[in-house]
Amino acid sequence: MRSVGLAPRLSPRLLDAIVRLDDRNVSIAEVNRRVGAEAWRLGLPKPSYQRVRVLVHEARRVRQRRGPSVASLLFDVSANVRDPRHVLDYLISDVGPIATASETAGLRTGLPP
Repeated sequence: MRSVGLAPRLSPRLLDAIVRLDDRNVSIAEVNRRVGAEAWRLGLPKPSYQRVRVLVHEARRVRQRRGPSVASLLFDVSANVRDPRHVLDYLISDVGPIATASETAGLRTGLPP
């Protein structure tokens, strides 16, 4: 009977690296190469492509649920497509802003409601 080897548990440092190195402008294969280089640099076993792919997709889902970044909110405010109060709402709430550009069409920035 052959023994089956189990994959080693992924180091938290590599999980952090996957999140840090993920860039939606590059392919998951490129993220995998970067993670492999980071694993080598740290002296850790390189995770499989499949494992990296699953974790990259999960990291992207988590980022998407968080909503827009503060920078993108500020840009929307400066472009007059989002109410400035949404930035404050986003900063004090766990949910983040809900209004879209179409909901705030014709917004007059700086005036009370």
